[in-house]
Amino acid sequence: MSTLATVAVLVQKYLDDILAEHADITDGAVADYIPELASVDPSSFGLSLELSDGYVYESGDSATEFTIQSISKPFTYALAIDQVGTDAVDAKIGVEPSGEPFNEISVDDQTKTPKNAMINAGAIAAVSLIPGADAQQRFERLLDFYSACAGRRLDVDEDVYNSEKATGSRNRAIAYMLQSFGVLDGDPDEVLDVYFRQCAIKVTSSDLACMASTLARGGVNPGSGIRITSDAVVQRTLSVMMTCGMYDATGMWATTVGMPAKSGVGGGIIAVLPSQLGIGVYAPPLDKNGNSVRGLRACQSLSAQLGLHVMSVTRESRSTIRATHDIAAGVRVYELHGDLLFAGAERALRIVEHDSDEVDVAILELSRVDDINDVARRMLAGMRQSLNRRGKEGYLVDPDRRVMPAGSATASAVIFPTVAQALDAAGAR
Repeated sequence: MSTLATVAVLVQKYLDDILAEHADITDGAVADYIPELASVDPSSFGLSLELSDGYVYESGDSATEFTIQSISKPFTYALAIDQVGTDAVDAKIGVEPSGEPFNEISVDDQTKTPKNAMINAGAIAAVSLIPGADAQQRFERLLDFYSACAGRRLDVDEDVYNSEKATGSRNRAIAYMLQSFGVLDGDPDEVLDVYFRQCAIKVTSSDLACMASTLARGGVNPGSGIRITSDAVVQRTLSVMMTCGMYDATGMWATTVGMPAKSGVGGGIIAVLPSQLGIGVYAPPLDKNGNSVRGLRACQSLSAQLGLHVMSVTRESRSTIRATHDIAAGVRVYELHGDLLFAGAERALRIVEHDSDEVDVAILELSRVDDINDVARRMLAGMRQSLNRRGKEGYLVDPDRRVMPAGSATASAVIFPTVAQALDAAGAR
């Protein structure tokens, strides 16, 4: 098994099991108010997860392309803030949940502006704020931004674009309403043309995971290392996603999944765990709120099984390898500290795997670990088996068995109370 592959197997199994758990769900229906969307395969199901260092896990139909639809909204909102500033955007678009369907023809009673950027009215207003001499230049700026976040050049599904344009009467009503209130400065038809095109941009679940991971990194694409936008822009965008991104199911999503997110009627969902990872899901059948049924349930399972709820990871950024020590030839001690949850454990084990070409015995010293969840505990316990398959050895040091208490989750681990005893077992003293 190649370098990194054994760690990948541990995480890959979680994704594959979650996909299998929900694959047979037939609830919901594909969107049919846009004719081209009615022809998609309802059984398609893709799940992708990208860590903040660019490492990607994929399961199912992760390479299947579909149109981004409303998942475009947070990225256009981010670009608008990036280009014209927060004050200019706030003057045209609010940040409060609407309490109405995403395509409602309405504005805030007091300000006469859209209530947020995650509904159609707000998204159309955000498009109008993107600088450009004409519709084509404005769209190219949007496409460049989306592509930079995705790490590859994206393009448009022309059939879906034409279908949306031909059936977009409700969005035309919204645009002309916004013009009447002074929210749109440009030609409503020109703004709408850009809006219809942005919704028809083709992505995969892995593209969405990369776009989400770019937001998780504060605007830096994890693969290219290129800064796409600023931390401040991302903070505002994620805040509005958290409170408004899942339509009328946002409260339920926030409590059960707990990550800033956005769904689209094409069947996609994007979710962001700040500083840690991004998730992309594709499963076309939608519930009454316009959210992917299987996608929502898969994200609930991911959050529960991997401990991803944002309220449980406030100190995760401190979870890392504090120091490494080469004690003897082929023996390396890794000192871990902070809170060790899924993302931190995955990164630590991937570093151990990377080092295993030159290290025969890896010792993880856990006395400075503050907290750990079950998935991280199982991953650490599986380290020894992974290394053994490559002819290597792995030990854990947990003085009081506080981090790794005795039980089935630690059955495969060899745990010592001190580093000295682990070194004796490795024959390094």
